[in-house]
Amino acid sequence: MDYGFWTRFAGSFDDAVERVTAELQKEGFGILTEIDVKATLKKKIDVERRPYKILGACNPQLANRALQAVPDIGLLLPCNVVVRENDDGSVDVGFLDPGMMSTMVAGDIEEIATDARARLERVSAGLAG
Repeated sequence: MDYGFWTRFAGSFDDAVERVTAELQKEGFGILTEIDVKATLKKKIDVERRPYKILGACNPQLANRALQAVPDIGLLLPCNVVVRENDDGSVDVGFLDPGMMSTMVAGDIEEIATDARARLERVSAGLAG
């Protein structure tokens, strides 16, 4: 199942986190959560990993519309964005596809999911330029 889309970032891991955050803000998203997977796994189970962060992004207007349409949609929010450094040092940024939510819930959220995906696709495109 294809549940997200990815883009390669031409820069460092830290620059990718900073840039994706800025691009998300341009589309009305804020970062509600930031999970540093590398640090968490090191602290909890003493495992070394390459840098990997999960950003919980939320656009309040879209979230409100989705919650009005389907109150249980909160189980699928916020939209996760992953920034990961690969073994070769390259950096990838991945976005949860909001469109997959409309296949998982009963309710009319297709228009909201389409809007959210279009915004995230613009964020992805903004990382390339």
